[in-house]
Amino acid sequence: MTAAAPTPALRSGHERTLLRRAGSPGLGRWLAHTASTRGCVRPVRLTGSVHTVERATGRVVETRHTHTMPDGVLYAPCGDRRASVCPPCAETYRADTFQLIKAGLVGGKGVPASVSAHPAVFATATAPSFGPVHTRVANRTTGKVRPCHMRRDIRRCPHGKPLVCTQRHTEHAPCLGRPLCLDCYDHAHHVVWNGWAGELWRRTMIALARSLRPLERRHGVKLRVSYGKVAEYQRRGVVHFHALLRLDQIDPADPDAILPPPAEITADHLAELVAAAVANTGFRTPDYADTGHSWPIHWGPQLDVRPVAHLGTGEITPEAVAGYLAKYATKATEPTGLPLTGRMTAETAEYYSDGDTHLGRLVAYAWQLGARPREYTTDQQKRDWHDTYGRLRRWTHMLGFGGHFATKSRRYSTTHKALRAARRTWRRTQQAEWRARHGLDHHDEETTLIVCDLTLAGIGWPTTADAQLAAGAAARAREHRQRIKEERATA
Repeated sequence: MTAAAPTPALRSGHERTLLRRAGSPGLGRWLAHTASTRGCVRPVRLTGSVHTVERATGRVVETRHTHTMPDGVLYAPCGDRRASVCPPCAETYRADTFQLIKAGLVGGKGVPASVSAHPAVFATATAPSFGPVHTRVANRTTGKVRPCHMRRDIRRCPHGKPLVCTQRHTEHAPCLGRPLCLDCYDHAHHVVWNGWAGELWRRTMIALARSLRPLERRHGVKLRVSYGKVAEYQRRGVVHFHALLRLDQIDPADPDAILPPPAEITADHLAELVAAAVANTGFRTPDYADTGHSWPIHWGPQLDVRPVAHLGTGEITPEAVAGYLAKYATKATEPTGLPLTGRMTAETAEYYSDGDTHLGRLVAYAWQLGARPREYTTDQQKRDWHDTYGRLRRWTHMLGFGGHFATKSRRYSTTHKALRAARRTWRRTQQAEWRARHGLDHHDEETTLIVCDLTLAGIGWPTTADAQLAAGAAARAREHRQRIKEERATA
């Protein structure tokens, strides 16, 4: 008697859905319809109508309903800047930030190329110390790692913990950024500083603008500092800022013009003014909940201000500096080890609060300090609290920091909005050319408008098979664009 042939294993539901979509005759139309998401992990699904309207008369030339489109919806990328949430959208945001920062250094995107000769500095401003933490410092020349906290005598804190660490920590050691003594570390001051870091930067820029007045009187001109900056979390959970600051001359007849300052004013002058403004700027927070207690907000002593022309040679180029800043624009609290992507509720705050860990205490303090006192009953008291300490509760998942991770002054360079608009225009131009080549009707962008009447249908792909196919198509498109870019650079 012969043994029966083995029965083939039944395909999983995911495989069946994937094969059904991949083998359908409408696959090409579906891929073209979803190409605008660029492989977004959780696209926004919209239903409704899209109208093409004449600019001059307001007459509706064409109306398209989403029920005639694949899946009956219109897909739009989520646009999240965080790489931990949506890597494809974060990569688009990173590329836009790169172009934005680079344009302020070398010109382009509406910025004159003459800015490359303006005095410019690269500054890194950090927070003060709230208590000793485990660190890793390597010698810039030899690369040898120094001991964490080496002391001649073994000192102990008031809680009996030794303030010494002789280890040479590895780059990814879990203890980096963690206090030597949890009870000595000022966690309350830490989260409050995060909450007021944006205000500290604003006041620093005001102080820097005032420090330009002696130069203006000496040379008989009006000067302005334009900047582009990004925020980055340190391992200990506090933000610090990297900024490119450029000195411009103001044209009284056209304040929006970007003119070079007098040749006598160099980047070294600007570096001295920036260092002085950072060192001398500080304030105290409002009193907390009628207790009379407040916290000082000022920069830490670890300030690095260098003229861009003095950064070095070789790979240190405007493109490298712009790329260095742009990569931080897509990060959030990942360097600290806090795996959060959304705002906290009372339940999640209780879950992450832990008195035995550094991050747990930061979460607990941010949540508790942001609680509105019961005696605050008037609308004015509530508004004042909402605008000050109440922000700590709203931004507990960011350890109190509620500012933007990539910001710039108005005249530094172009904007993210302008870059997105240019990308949409280019994409519509490509679509119009494609329709013209295939003999299909198309409308002139200069004489028509696109008016949308859409409602939210959901977020995310209908199936994991659709997500896999869309991500694969987007990855192949990115590889194709990168290959063309490399071929052009080689040619």
